[in-house]
Amino acid sequence: MLTLPVHVLRVMATTSDRKRDLAALAGDESVAAIYDRYAFQVERWARRLAGPRFDAEDLLHDIFLIVIRRRHEFRGDAKISTWLFRITEQVVRWRRRNDSLRRWLLLRHEQDLPDTHRSVPTPVEEVERREQNARLYRALDRLPERLRTPLILFDLEGLPGEDVAALTGAALGTVWVQLHRARTKLADILAAEERNA
Repeated sequence: MLTLPVHVLRVMATTSDRKRDLAALAGDESVAAIYDRYAFQVERWARRLAGPRFDAEDLLHDIFLIVIRRRHEFRGDAKISTWLFRITEQVVRWRRRNDSLRRWLLLRHEQDLPDTHRSVPTPVEEVERREQNARLYRALDRLPERLRTPLILFDLEGLPGEDVAALTGAALGTVWVQLHRARTKLADILAAEERNA
């Protein structure tokens, strides 16, 4: 009996996965198959990248709307998970940017609003703000995207460096440099918050 080396079997499995994913995206029912296979992973990425302020299910909905619209663009050159991650990253980046702009505009014009229209935080929001998770994401929000994303994928998501490089499209050496810089900056931000608290 002929046994193939493990690395050959992995290449064959990856190739067949790509062919199956490419075939699956050919029709409407295929998006459902892709959703069933990847929704949990995509929602986890969205939750980690966006932080506690954002609804992960809402992000997942937006991501798969884009998948439906762009399914013809997937050519099978890369893994479908890489393609899905890039869409997830773009949706989260867009949502965070819009949220930052909206908060800036509200703060800027808050003095013009009557007292009755100002939003009062709910008890749940107060608890969330005190939680360690919220503190971490406040600090993460101060990092540039090029440092924030690899840090989240590697340290929070637990992906190996090679997978982070594949998902972000960066060279592995660049990922290690970004991780080092991100951790240093994050430690400085958290230390400054501790001193100011």
